Amino acid sequence: MADLKARIAKRCAMEFNDGDFINLGIGLPTQVANYIPEDVIVTLHSENGFAGLAEVAEPGKEDVNIINSGGVYVTAVDRVNYFDSATSFGLVRGGHVRATVLGAMEVAENGDLANWIVPGKKVAGMGGAMDLCAGCPEVIIVMLHTQKGAHKILKKCTLPLTAERCVSKIITEMGVMEVTEEGIVVTELHPDFTKEDIQAATGCDLIFSPDLKPYAVEDDE
Repeated sequence: MADLKARIAKRCAMEFNDGDFINLGIGLPTQVANYIPEDVIVTLHSENGFAGLAEVAEPGKEDVNIINSGGVYVTAVDRVNYFDSATSFGLVRGGHVRATVLGAMEVAENGDLANWIVPGKKVAGMGGAMDLCAGCPEVIIVMLHTQKGAHKILKKCTLPLTAERCVSKIITEMGVMEVTEEGIVVTELHPDFTKEDIQAATGCDLIFSPDLKPYAVEDDE
């Protein structure tokens, strides 16, 4: 069976260009660092205080001084720059980070994002998500398309919002979608699924691009 999260991370890594400064949120977004194409030079930002994030550390090779914002041991590129939280959030709030990659519990068809709390459950707080949503020109959501069969892409979010109308693109194991004024447009569809499949797994009406393409990455055998 294909590793669906790896599929999503690989596809997201194709979104970047040389010279991009990109933030990776916690959870699935951190896996994107493992799949940056070798011919593309990007700088990955971790909100806890460094630019130059690289792959997740291999077991037994962890450096206890290098963790990402989710507390996971990671590696860093040679040109890494470490700094304090004030500088880190100054980069975000100042609009210097071109895009952020975040996970989500719910996304609405107008781009509203809910990704920080389920009412009644303990949570440490929103973290930097609201700053990233407000400060980055592009917000890319990477997530599994459904949660135990329940819709995560909805006409309207049911959970408390992180930010309104902030999401630019959604990448799931089923397809790639862009959030537009007209609604959510499917631009790529994985060959494992049909148009009917992705629509049935979505809680709002989808628009299929007239230039609909196959999902741009293949799964490992």
